[in-house]
Amino acid sequence: MFLPAVVLAISLGLCLYAYVGYPAILKMLTLSRRYPPATHPRAWPLISITIPVHNEAAVIADTLEQVLALDYPTEGRQILVVSDASTDGTDEIVAQFAPRGIELVRLPQRRGKTAAENATRSLLTGDIIVNTDASVRIDAGALKHLVAAFDDPSVGVASARDVSVSNVDDCSNPGEQRYVGYEMWVRDLETSLSGIVGASGCLYAIRRDLHMQSMPEGLSRDFGAALVAREHGYRAVSVPRAICYVPRSSSLRREYRRKVRTMARGLRTLWYKRALLNPRRHRLFAWMLWSHKVCRWLVPWMALSGAGALAWLAPAHGWAAATLALGGAAALVSAIGWVWPEGRPLPPLIALPAYAASGNIAALHAWIRALGGQGTALWEPTRRGVTSRPAGQA
Repeated sequence: MFLPAVVLAISLGLCLYAYVGYPAILKMLTLSRRYPPATHPRAWPLISITIPVHNEAAVIADTLEQVLALDYPTEGRQILVVSDASTDGTDEIVAQFAPRGIELVRLPQRRGKTAAENATRSLLTGDIIVNTDASVRIDAGALKHLVAAFDDPSVGVASARDVSVSNVDDCSNPGEQRYVGYEMWVRDLETSLSGIVGASGCLYAIRRDLHMQSMPEGLSRDFGAALVAREHGYRAVSVPRAICYVPRSSSLRREYRRKVRTMARGLRTLWYKRALLNPRRHRLFAWMLWSHKVCRWLVPWMALSGAGALAWLAPAHGWAAATLALGGAAALVSAIGWVWPEGRPLPPLIALPAYAASGNIAALHAWIRALGGQGTALWEPTRRGVTSRPAGQA
């Protein structure tokens, strides 16, 4: 019985470390090391805002209106929409904004989000590049808060604070809200200590010279941005006052598909930048990268190992049988969330466990997809609906 007990202890230990131990250590370390808060620059630099889209005709006009209304000097910004071969009239809608300074770049065939972002590099005029999505809503003052972070010469990437909000029909998953809040808390701790290990794909800014670095089409540019920054001696930071409202997915099935795509791309991106995992060379950042990314992505494998160990111990130990039964109940809750009708809110009692279980199953799927050579470059934007809180509300 020694071997299954060891396997169970290791599995449980890694799971607890990934979600409890790592942030607890961060919290202790940040007590003695904090960076000064950002101050507004004397003159606002020229920025370029890029919005990659694919078939966003339903929301793109509203998105552009809100981007145009953001608090930043009009003469100091370039707004560029990159259409990934849209076929639903998105391009025609964007073209109507040309008199107001919106530029349109169309890719003749679908190549994915990173390819769309790569395609604009020679057209960008800003010293700071701001990347965002059509499905989110940006707080009115967020751009200035992001750009102000670069007044610190050590900062290469500034990431917004994602705030998960409900759709107008209020049929979203509250489990996602709790997880996003937890993730933002961890990023705040990382920023206080050294810097985050991945930027928010919903809204982040990056120095021009870093954005011009090559990134293969099948990888994640937002995750890779923080890694590229570290390679060149910069930090990536989370900016709490740069708020980006992100509508929650209306069903676990949609959120599952999104997580599989993003984690599979994340795994491949990390492998591409695997030199940053070397603790001898990158010390603190390597530890943070291992802890925040690798350990979390290993949690579902540890859960499977722990379940196997519990099954081995169950015939002789009642506690093991009871724990295994609780795991089965969690799986049942996840199944209920999976088949729950879209358009109806999940009951609060099962929302968080269903979201957690679904996310870990998605991680297993992402590992298989990434290791199996299945393509991850093709991008399918998450259809989230419209936020119920307009830009400008905090």
